[in-house]
Amino acid sequence: MSTTLSAPRATAPGAATGARTTKKGTPVTKIVVRTVIGLLLAAYAAVSLYPFLWMVSAAFKTNSEVQEGGHLIPHHPTLHTLTDTWNRLDFFDYFLNSVKVTVLTTVLVVVIYSAASYAFATLNFPGKKWLYRLFLVLLFVPGVVTLLPVVLLESKMDILGTHWGLILPGVNGSAPLAILMLTNSFNAVPGELREAARMDGAGELRIFTRIYLPLTRPALITIALLTAIPTWNEYQLARISLNDPSRYTLPIALQQLQSSNVVQYNSLMAAALIMVIPVIILFLCAQRYFVNGLVGAVKG
Repeated sequence: MSTTLSAPRATAPGAATGARTTKKGTPVTKIVVRTVIGLLLAAYAAVSLYPFLWMVSAAFKTNSEVQEGGHLIPHHPTLHTLTDTWNRLDFFDYFLNSVKVTVLTTVLVVVIYSAASYAFATLNFPGKKWLYRLFLVLLFVPGVVTLLPVVLLESKMDILGTHWGLILPGVNGSAPLAILMLTNSFNAVPGELREAARMDGAGELRIFTRIYLPLTRPALITIALLTAIPTWNEYQLARISLNDPSRYTLPIALQQLQSSNVVQYNSLMAAALIMVIPVIILFLCAQRYFVNGLVGAVKG
């Protein structure tokens, strides 16, 4: 009596679990899940983009066509709304004011807090840990809480109603995030580079400008973006402190359009588009550095 031994049959992937697979072996359930997630994300993107697309569309329409509604693409697109809004409301002056405030705030933030972060990352001084922790705690303090003290302090310093009344609070408010991100980025720079430079006779200033700043460029650009965009859009403090129309920034000019007796919605959307375009261009130009700067700051 002989016993025949047979080799076990090979099972196809997914046969044991009963899952259906495609020719490439990917389970059908995974494809369905990915498709559903993709459709949901596409729907979310469409809902999020619709207000922006409506704003762009209204900027190229007449006011009567905007009030008609019902269509996104203008029937008779025109540049007259944009040019009229720019010329009639002295938007160029408001634009220059916003550029001045944004550029000065951003430059001061990058210069001051890159130097401060270099000190936190490389130097030893009394109270270093406690001071750094204090900046971290300030991340959780809402800006609106300090609004009244800032206005009172500006009044004492006699800068209330000037652009410096927007620039200095902007620089101060950017300190916690800037120091956190830049200190982490500087900590990621190998200490051997600093020691080698010191052996070659380089001072702290040269090490800072020739080694640390070039190696942390993405983080610096990220901080510049995170400072410039909120400063460009600043409305609350500007509305309280600025009382001279010649010093108004773009958000205040936009609010003046909205608070008039007869709201021209096409002009309002044209002004909003003028205000948004520089931010979009700035972000698109620095997008790669922005992503790398966030990743580097988190890893550091």
